[in-house]
This record gives sequence, C-alpha cells and structure tokens, in this order.
Amino acid sequence: MTTSRPVRAITHGQKSHWFGYYDKLQFDPTGRYALGMEVGFEHRSPTADDVIGIGMVDLQNHDRWIELGETRAWCWQQGCMLQWRPGSKTEILWNDRDGDHFACRILDVETRKMRTIPSPIYTVSPDGRIAVTPDFRRIQHMRPGYGYPGPADPHKDELAPEDSGIWSVDLDTGKTELIISIADVAKLPYPRGDITETQHYFNHLLFNPDGSRFIFLHRWLGEKGRMSFGTRMLTAAPDGSDVRIVDDYGQTSHFIWRDERHILAWARHPSHDSRFYLYEDGTDKVEVVGLDEMTENGHCSYLPGGEWILNDTYPDEGRMQHVYLYHVKTRRKVPLGQFHTPPEYTGEWRVDTHPRCSPDGRCVVIDSAHEGNGRQMYLIDASGIAD
Repeated sequence: MTTSRPVRAITHGQKSHWFGYYDKLQFDPTGRYALGMEVGFEHRSPTADDVIGIGMVDLQNHDRWIELGETRAWCWQQGCMLQWRPGSKTEILWNDRDGDHFACRILDVETRKMRTIPSPIYTVSPDGRIAVTPDFRRIQHMRPGYGYPGPADPHKDELAPEDSGIWSVDLDTGKTELIISIADVAKLPYPRGDITETQHYFNHLLFNPDGSRFIFLHRWLGEKGRMSFGTRMLTAAPDGSDVRIVDDYGQTSHFIWRDERHILAWARHPSHDSRFYLYEDGTDKVEVVGLDEMTENGHCSYLPGGEWILNDTYPDEGRMQHVYLYHVKTRRKVPLGQFHTPPEYTGEWRVDTHPRCSPDGRCVVIDSAHEGNGRQMYLIDASGIAD
C-alpha cells in the first residue's frame, strides 16, 4: 500500500467485511456509524444457502462492530443494497430472501424493531418514502454476479418481457407497482443497430438529489449470450413517465448525479471516445470532465457541494488501485492512496475500492484486501482538502 493520507482499518477479525457499491448511504447522518457486511468465505460465487451478516462500525468507539442482522440475498459487487434510509437518523434497509421471493428489511438500529416489505429495493428517493427496483432474478440470469442466487427468472426464455422491468416500492406500506416494462423500453428506436432479437434487462438505478427523476441502464445480450452486452442510459420520472434517452452510444458505465439535472458518467462518445462526460438531462448538452486527469474508468461520486469528485481506478499493471479526489474548476488531482489487490481477487469476487464519503466529506471509506487479511473496510482521512 502507498497512501498520501492517514488510513486505518475499521474492520478486523477472521471474517471479511465490505460495503459494496459507491452510490449508497453508508454513513448515518452524524457520520459516526458506517454500515457493512460480514462474510466467512471468499473466492467463489454465493449460493442461495449462503448467509452473511449485517452490521455497522462505531467510528467513535474504537471501531466496534455492532451486529444488526443477516441476509440471503447478496452478491460480491453490490452486496444486498445495504444503506441508510434517507431522511432517517436510525433506520437502515437491505435486501433479503423471504421464502421463495426477495424482500427488503427495514431496521431501526436503536429500537431493533424490524419490518419487512414484500419487494427488494435498489435506489431510494432522497425523502426516503419510495424506492425503485429492477428484477434481480433477471439480472442474475442475464449477468450472474450482479443479481441474487435463488428464485429463477420466470421470463428467462423471453427477449423483452412485459411483466418484468422497474417497480416503484412504497417503503411505508410496501405497495409495489410495475412502472416501466422491459418490453416498452426495448421498443424505443435504437439508431446504432438492430436489437430486436436480443435479450434485454435493466440494472443500475439511481435517484437524483431532489427525487424528481432517476437513472436506469437498459442493457441487452445477443441470442444465447453470444454478443457482449450493449447499454444505453435513460432517465424517468418516479412514476415511470417521461422516459428520456441520455446516452445511447452503447458503453455507459459508472455514473452519479451532480445535481438535479446533470449526470457525470464514464461513457463512449464520438467527440473524445471513452471519457468522463457531464450530461444535462433533457437536453443534448454534454461536456468532457477531467480530460487529462481522469483518463480511467472508476466509481465516481461527488463530495458535498459538487465541486470535488471522489473516484478510483481498476488495478493497474502492478495491481494497484488508485483512490483520489479531483477538483473540477482548478483541475487539481489529489491522491488519497494506492492499494494493492492480490491476484486471487478477480472477476466476480474482485475487490473494487468503491470509495464512499462521510456526510461532511472529511472521511472516505473503501473496501480493500491489500493487507492480506481478506477484504476489509478502511477509513481514509480526507480532511483539509475540500474544507
């Protein structure tokens, strides 16, 4: 490991710990508690029988691990959609399996009162009232390792099913409604080829900061999976109306909302090939971000205020993953650290650092296996950079 900032492991022990994706609320509103998952094995795909633990780290009490629950619906890259409920000081959410279907647990970490809603979730609105979710059964069928093992895709032989897509989930009542079908989106004109005979699915959903719209990726595979997947990025209103195509060049990857209208995304575009671009939702406006400083795909997010980008890289030739901050206006790039990933962490069970910042932007937590103790969570002190 090479680091430019103070860093410490915040999880320890014989088991491994991680959080997963970079676009979820890992920290409680005060910044004291950081959520995480605990697993007793590595280097293989999860099965429907594998159970992992849910917990949180008390960053103000010697990084004490506090057990909170467990789940049977998870994957290595995105975990179980574990996250703090927006707008709540005490509630967290995660996906689980309830009998023969996936569900969501909502737990008050103070009272330990837990309730279950009969649908999984993906991204939660900023007011914490609703979530939208894709079909995790179909994701697992189409791209194993990003869905959950267990219930099978009932539409696995269909190209673009009408009864699968994106659902809206009321987090108070549990009411669930299909708001966008795969069949309808697959019919939208695609000017770069014929995708009528390909299999389609949705993944990677994210609400914007005011909850007025959400992103989703429409992806497709060739017959029997013989073609690598294509992608287009779309947005919609929370009720599934006003669907807009933001990017359809086929290579959109990681993204984040900067504000209510602008989306930072790694994508391929005729102007500069694969780069980070800033799109304006609802218009044709797009601009390059970090042309010479952000030249690799990574898991991007913004520090509070929207002036600094937090990002990482995939392993380089020496298997080092780089975590850094980037100031857009001044084009200043500040390294936070380099972390070696052992060669056995590859493919589906790789350890992407997926950097997540605290509510005040002064701390960054990553997942890493650089110390040889399995995947663990590490806190980087980023104070004084964006103050």
